[in-house]
Amino acid sequence: MDLLEKIKTIKQEIKDFNAPDNDQLESFRLKFISRKGIMSNLFDEFKRIPNNHKKAVGQALNDLKNDAQTRFQELASSLKSQEGSSKSSGIDLSLPPVQNTLGTVHPLTSVKLQIIEIFERIGFNVSEGPEIEDDWHNFTALNFPHNHPAREMQDTFFIEKPSKADDKSDDIALRTHTSSVQVRVMEQTDPPIRTLSPGRVFRNEAISARAHCIFHQVEGLYVDENVSFADLKQTLYYFAREMFGKDTKVRFRPSYFPFTEPSAELDITCLICHGEGCPICKYSGWVEIGGAGMVDPNVLSNCNIDPEKYTGFAFGMGIERITMLKYQIKDIRLFTENDIRFLKQFTSLY
Repeated sequence: MDLLEKIKTIKQEIKDFNAPDNDQLESFRLKFISRKGIMSNLFDEFKRIPNNHKKAVGQALNDLKNDAQTRFQELASSLKSQEGSSKSSGIDLSLPPVQNTLGTVHPLTSVKLQIIEIFERIGFNVSEGPEIEDDWHNFTALNFPHNHPAREMQDTFFIEKPSKADDKSDDIALRTHTSSVQVRVMEQTDPPIRTLSPGRVFRNEAISARAHCIFHQVEGLYVDENVSFADLKQTLYYFAREMFGKDTKVRFRPSYFPFTEPSAELDITCLICHGEGCPICKYSGWVEIGGAGMVDPNVLSNCNIDPEKYTGFAFGMGIERITMLKYQIKDIRLFTENDIRFLKQFTSLY
């Protein structure tokens, strides 16, 4: 084979060469570009050819040398690009797979759904309203006097307050109870009304194991002709036994709320200590789960409902308190800390 044929063969070999890794790239450099490689041998042979062939062979050798340099740069660039792409993907295929885990319903949501289901069986429907409320729906329509302590900054998170201290009509605040939703329902609906209002509420309270500034309530309202306190008692007896079991003891204590008259607080036997006494029940053996009473005639009048024709009862309960009793949770702060160890205990709930 003469030198031109050898150059042609090597040129094709350079063109077909692939370098999938740095070792192969180095092999290419040593074979075709280094001083002890093929090119050096070819130039030694070039010295021995006749002078009349040197021009053509010399040109072919220079072209081959340029082809080798160009191909080396192409292979190096391609390899560098592949390495950059692998790093940018951020995927380490040698790592073991991460097990897919499903979330679960939060215990407060689970208990809220259970409460709704219990009251839906006896005809209550669900109503919702805004968390940011005006003074009328949060206080005035519910028969709160203008000097009531709940209207002050130490009890309520106000968003806007008018410049005049005695002007309450334009107050905007985070709702302190879901009774504001009941006002909206009574304003927009003619009796009979039987509604349940679950939702988040806000009060300016110190956070402890028993209290929080953000919590959840569910409030019920029933307005119709000839509604009595006996209807209220039987409704709440039914709820307590469906929620906590048929052996649950219930008691009513006289109380006061601006929007109900007469009013009462509902207690059940403490399910954590079973009546023996603990910090949750203040060592009394009883735990309050809510307040209730007959809707004050002034509230009905404020909502354009004739108090001479209609009567009604209302009740409200804290969802956190019910959840703590039902699942024997001793610290209300656990519901908002999002500790996965705590939440994993409720994977089998509703």
